[in-house]
Amino acid sequence: MSDFFPALRSRAGRTGIAAALAVALTAMASGEPRAVRDFQPSSDTWWSLQPLHAPRVPVVGSPCANPVDAFIRARLAAEGVGPSPEADRATLARRLSVDLLGLPPDSSEVAAFVSDPDPMAYERLVDRWLASPRYGERWARHWLDVVHYGETHGYDKDQPRPNAWPYRDYVIRAFNEDRPYSRFIEEQVAGDVLHPGTRDGFEALGFIAAGPWDLIGHAEVPESKMDGQVARHLDRDDMVVNTLQTFNSLTVQCAQCHDHKFDPIPQEDYYRLQAVFAALDRAEQPYDTDPVVARERRRLHQREAELLARRQAMEREIRARAGAPLAEIEHLIEARERHVREGQAYGYHSAIESAPDTVKWVQVELEEAHALHEIVLHPCRDDFNGIGEGFGFPVRYRVEVSPGPGFEDPVTLADFGDADVPNPRLTPTRIAAAGRSVRVIRVTAVKLATRQEDYIFALAELGAWTGDGRNVAAGANVTALDSIEAPVRWQRQNLTDGWYPGLKATDDGELAALKVKRDARIAMATLETEQVELDGLREALEGVAAALRELPTPARAYVAAVYTGNGAFSGTGANGGKPRAVRILNRGSIERPGREVEPGALQCLPALSPSFGLPANHGEGDRRAALARWLAAPENVLTWRSIVNRVWQYHFGRGIVDTPNDFGRMGSLPSHPELLDWLAATFRDGPQGLKALHRLLVTSATYRQVSTDRPDAAARDSDNRLLWRMNRRKLEAEALRDAILSVSGRLDLRMGGPGFRDFVVEKPEHSPHYEYGLHDPDDPASHRRTVYRWIVRSQPQPFLTTLDCADPSMQVARRNESASPLQALAVMNNALVLTMAGHFADILVRSAPDPESQVRHAWWVAFGRAPDAETVAVLAAHARSHGLANSCRLLFNLNEFAFVD
Repeated sequence: MSDFFPALRSRAGRTGIAAALAVALTAMASGEPRAVRDFQPSSDTWWSLQPLHAPRVPVVGSPCANPVDAFIRARLAAEGVGPSPEADRATLARRLSVDLLGLPPDSSEVAAFVSDPDPMAYERLVDRWLASPRYGERWARHWLDVVHYGETHGYDKDQPRPNAWPYRDYVIRAFNEDRPYSRFIEEQVAGDVLHPGTRDGFEALGFIAAGPWDLIGHAEVPESKMDGQVARHLDRDDMVVNTLQTFNSLTVQCAQCHDHKFDPIPQEDYYRLQAVFAALDRAEQPYDTDPVVARERRRLHQREAELLARRQAMEREIRARAGAPLAEIEHLIEARERHVREGQAYGYHSAIESAPDTVKWVQVELEEAHALHEIVLHPCRDDFNGIGEGFGFPVRYRVEVSPGPGFEDPVTLADFGDADVPNPRLTPTRIAAAGRSVRVIRVTAVKLATRQEDYIFALAELGAWTGDGRNVAAGANVTALDSIEAPVRWQRQNLTDGWYPGLKATDDGELAALKVKRDARIAMATLETEQVELDGLREALEGVAAALRELPTPARAYVAAVYTGNGAFSGTGANGGKPRAVRILNRGSIERPGREVEPGALQCLPALSPSFGLPANHGEGDRRAALARWLAAPENVLTWRSIVNRVWQYHFGRGIVDTPNDFGRMGSLPSHPELLDWLAATFRDGPQGLKALHRLLVTSATYRQVSTDRPDAAARDSDNRLLWRMNRRKLEAEALRDAILSVSGRLDLRMGGPGFRDFVVEKPEHSPHYEYGLHDPDDPASHRRTVYRWIVRSQPQPFLTTLDCADPSMQVARRNESASPLQALAVMNNALVLTMAGHFADILVRSAPDPESQVRHAWWVAFGRAPDAETVAVLAAHARSHGLANSCRLLFNLNEFAFVD
């Protein structure tokens, strides 16, 4: 078989893979030798890499008002097939509403459109629905499929991403505002560089971070280890693949281990693209949604940096003047402070509970009884879920003491069980003991603190102070009802280890004495004029800090973020990290690195240079900006062919190129190449707004055809590639769910913000279990459009998955469209369907007095047309026998409800 694949690859040109396969098999039989090294893929003849020009619109027998129809009908005429007639207005209204808005049309809108005598009524309907905010929600869902957007990391732990949603809202907003496509590309790849200070320029960077992310490989394994390097290599691969497949429809990932076997993409090009993303990781980052605030924050930080730079320059001069004695003292201070830092531990942490009223207790057992003056409780600090200071401090609790070792005859010193206690942050809580003899101290939480849809009890330190100033609890034994033992951060003994957040270095007498010596030495070396300037700098810095505190709290978004370069990824610094060196990997193995490469793009587009020509001192963002410009360039023929093909696919059920993520030799050839190029060139050379492209396609006679089968045409073109009729299409999973909510009167059209959760989280501390069966389908918070659903990677939503919902762990350029008994059972028996059928029935009962009238009204709401007499009789009889809600379930299961038309 050694000669087979080279022969196949070398001959896979315009004739396609099937023809190349036959030639290759002949070569094998004849013993024709051909080495892999002889294969040189070329862009000379491949259609997708050719220069892009708008071909002349064909002239057909009867003039076509829409150029799309001219191309389609010219091809039909050449094949001896005629087009189908136009669909009726009710059908067109539903088709158009589902395509542009993702929702069934309101029955009153359908009725008005059907009865409108204006010959331009259809065009006005198109314009009105393109202007609807529902349009952006509909088309954002398609885009999120392609970029494999999700709101959990995936991989083993699959932890949540609470602030991934700003990217989803950005896409909706960009589509609704009809953002030019070149700008849309630039914002997602390098918005922070090319459009700085804008909300969109920041939130759009969620595109780079949209895919899965290995929490263990990045956050728990340092980059110095092989597993950490592999994790980061795979992460960059995801960024490269997401970018090039989304915008250019090329399988660059096939060049990771060797030169691409079918397309003109050498291995070097793949790694040059990896180098573009070499400084990036993914993280939640702060930003300002208001550009005025963003500008002011940047100005203040710039002023702060200038003041700090001047102060540091002066301090260097003073330290140089102070000489070796100061350096020795500061060395001792640094060593002492490091000792304090390394001794830090978080504290005691109870087991996690699902209900806040679960009782927890922890107790400190002194070696002997002591007369206590007071007991001091120190709160914890943990940034988990952004909680921060006061993490886990009980909402209601009591403090009890006992004079004996077995907690005999306990006495309550403080009881906060009747009302919620405000979070104390890091302020210690002091409980007077009045000289009472104490051997055991117990703190009992009767209402736990919120962690993340669950509840805990945590304390950093418990002090037991005598009248002469001794903490007799230091180092004492600690027991508890339960405890999370995860040293060094969490363990029972941390409760008496002497460390708690807010502990000041000045509490260390030796350290305080060293600092006094340091300050005296610096004062001796400081000139009077220098001290005056230093005082002025201090006041100015305090003013800047006060002004920064007055600004609104920044929002947060999960986006591409520049790494720090300090071991395991921990966020970004102000200036970011130095890009990692990217080397060509022999056979794709981290263990076999070759020569280092510079950032760049692909060589297969002769009109564009693959080299970015960046200066030696360029910043990280310059790499992404160069790639964004390369992608959005008019000469990048792949970009414009790719996007118009995607839009065509979602309107007609399949693309002109049936492999929307692969325009290479392993992909499909275009069914109408001239039409594709005309659309791409026209779109590129125009305003580049997608709404004009939608308007062009949906106003074509081709789009408005009936979907009825014609045996004569099917005999010539069985899969309707020539578009002699409209393709029949099912509603996607989200569109079907939204339709059920809509006709049931429960659809919440509130836009934006964090997504709703149609699941309950169990065991969130390690590997969350996302339990959909525990969710209440009647929860109003979950009745928003499905585009706002919190998307989990490891445990897909069962109902939507059954209906062919996209897998968020992989790029989905075209969804599966299947029909199975399981789907029918799901739509008949799913808890949401049952609940909504009940609400639909309630509406019908209020709107009509008898089953016949109720059925007629239900049909209008669900399908935008009147039912025939037989349908009314059958459904009314069913409603009388089985209840109106069960008849509504039948409507949800009809093909007319589940299909576009």
